[in-house]
Amino acid sequence: MNAIFLALVLISFAVAGVRQVAWQAPVGADPGQSPMELLGAGMIKAAESSVTLALGLVGVMALFLGLMKVAEAGGLLLIIARTVRPLMVRLFPDVPADHPAMGSIILNMSANALGLGNAATPFGIRAMQQLDGLNPHKGTATNAMALFLAINTSSVTLLPTGVIALRAAAGSADPAGILPTTLFATICSTTVAIIMAKMLQRVSPVPAGGPIDPAAAETADLDADNAALAAHAGEAYPAWVSWTVLGAIAALVPVTVLYGRAIAPWIVPGLMVALLGFGALRRVRVYEVFVEGAKDGFQVALRIIPYLVAILVAVGMLRASGALELLITPLGAVTGLVGLPAEALPMALLRPLSGSGAFGVLASIINDPAIGPDSYTGYLVSTFQGSTETTFYVLAVYFGAVQIRRIRHALAAALCADLAGIAGAVAICAWLYG
Repeated sequence: MNAIFLALVLISFAVAGVRQVAWQAPVGADPGQSPMELLGAGMIKAAESSVTLALGLVGVMALFLGLMKVAEAGGLLLIIARTVRPLMVRLFPDVPADHPAMGSIILNMSANALGLGNAATPFGIRAMQQLDGLNPHKGTATNAMALFLAINTSSVTLLPTGVIALRAAAGSADPAGILPTTLFATICSTTVAIIMAKMLQRVSPVPAGGPIDPAAAETADLDADNAALAAHAGEAYPAWVSWTVLGAIAALVPVTVLYGRAIAPWIVPGLMVALLGFGALRRVRVYEVFVEGAKDGFQVALRIIPYLVAILVAVGMLRASGALELLITPLGAVTGLVGLPAEALPMALLRPLSGSGAFGVLASIINDPAIGPDSYTGYLVSTFQGSTETTFYVLAVYFGAVQIRRIRHALAAALCADLAGIAGAVAICAWLYG
């Protein structure tokens, strides 16, 4: 992110500098502002708007994190984990069904599905460390590690809470309209991630199996509650229950394609009733737990202010200098033919590189009065944010935790999943909102 941020600033300054040298004020008319003056004004405006945006996020983030806290306290994460376990056993045949790594993998993917990124990361690191205990070739990614990372960059998302909150803060009349598009796009990307990981592992084979190293499998830095969750996630419901639920989720895909626009207005009110009702049935003190989660939402919204200021100022400079137009115009002429407008290109290019950068670009696009959150482009970039992951960050964190140097086919599978997610987002957004 350091390189990206610095590159955006330097490129913007260089382009504005070249234009400034060649600029001549009109004679006999309003001279307007020079390129450098426009650049400076764009920086100040972007900095002001980033703080305004973050303050607008406070209430919405508090609402959604409060609801998710109620769901988490009621055991929803564990229910999902036990439901998907039969599928995970088949996806990871090299991992013993009763090994602790299986529970951590399931909990990580369940947290990602609910949009709980902060909860997903420690489970993901835990899973990598436990998988390394099964690794006979230290420093080289196993098939299970590569598949796990690829799925992480494309995880099926049922509830992209952060993007919904940002759309609401931007004044969207239908902030949850991206739920059907995100579900469709992430199913596409996850399917491609699994297929590519399974295919590519044959190209770069390593000896499978190996002895379990209990010491290496238990070195993750998780608290006692998370460790207990991982242990319970190893349990499962009867197979028929799991496959019925998974079949019902799969059936949502054609339903969202056909009736997504009609369903979307019901999602936010229905979500609040469903999660609070779930918590009440599980004997959770919903008011107290909701308030506790809402406090986290307040803190999250305030913590992102510096990141928003940095990336929105850099993007604002890129726009004000004219550099973005120079880059996007030729590319947009090509991608526009397949439903990817020029305005959405920065988001598609930056998402695999930087999560905070992509979040800032998303904010700048949907808060642009010429675009807005409820336009086709607004829905498309929102779906990009909700349905793809910061691939290089995930790779660095997860593999770095176990000193993996030879990543084999993991990056190729993950990038293929990213491309599939972008293609799926374009297709479903064009169908529903194009």
